[in-house]
Amino acid sequence: MKYNLLITGGAGFIGSNLVERFLDDNRIGLVRVLDDLSNGLYENIAEFEFHPKFEFIKGDICDYDTCVKAMKGIHKVTHQAALGSVPRSIQNPMRTNEVNVGGTVNVLHAAKEAGADRVVLAFSSSTYGDSPALPKVEDKIGNPLSPYAVSKLAAEHYAQVFCRT
Repeated sequence: MKYNLLITGGAGFIGSNLVERFLDDNRIGLVRVLDDLSNGLYENIAEFEFHPKFEFIKGDICDYDTCVKAMKGIHKVTHQAALGSVPRSIQNPMRTNEVNVGGTVNVLHAAKEAGADRVVLAFSSSTYGDSPALPKVEDKIGNPLSPYAVSKLAAEHYAQVFCRT
């Protein structure tokens, strides 16, 4: 059976490369992208516009109804959408939290409600904060040093909770 994949943030650098890779995968019936194009560029995915396995939804993960719409018929999700940039997070921590935490919760909840069987989240090394230990290990988190790092760490914790519930 072929499965359908949603890539949030699919017009960004990592997301668009995932789109290209997964469109070539014979196990996948559909690659749907959800992106508000605030960071990513449509030109990164424009070449796939007429690919029979490609769909694009312009929308914001902060809008739960948009997430629900994007999840229809989806089996697996790779969640790349986020507001990056430590300096931007310092300038506007509220928006960083809204997207990176609230948006992630929307994606996780919509995926669960839609019956998606897997959500893979993009995490950040910034969550390790001031920990000097090398190599970095997931269970040895330091003190996050920016609102961005805190938001990504919170998103990780939400993902862990959703896995258990």
